[in-house]
Amino acid sequence: MDTTNGRSQMEHLSELARKTFWGYVGCELEYMDESKVIVSLEVQEHHLNLIGILHGGVHTTLLDSAMGIMAMSARLGEDVVTSNMNIHFTSPVRLGKVTVVAEILHKSGRMITTQGSLRNENDTLCSLATASFRVIEQNS
Repeated sequence: MDTTNGRSQMEHLSELARKTFWGYVGCELEYMDESKVIVSLEVQEHHLNLIGILHGGVHTTLLDSAMGIMAMSARLGEDVVTSNMNIHFTSPVRLGKVTVVAEILHKSGRMITTQGSLRNENDTLCSLATASFRVIEQNS
């Protein structure tokens, strides 16, 4: 994907995503190319759980979304869905910006395996995940 195509693809995906759960959470697609996707979130109080740290569901949403975009970019024009995800929570997150970097580990047939890491503003690893995505057939 060249920079012009990557930028227009990124802008197109960002616009579509604003109307979905992604937009409701507040995710931002900061960068994408054929080998990496970067997603960020400015963590607000409504993203926290009852003990004042980033809710595990938000970690999971960010990682799943970034890895899903990475998988989608590997199979342009085809739909992909998460079939499996494994996440490790390694450090608590409070308010501030977090960033997720996602990359493809493996592609074969109708399966794509990705990895993602979520870091805070101090570059502390806060969670990491791997996920498998299945390319689904379009209904005619």
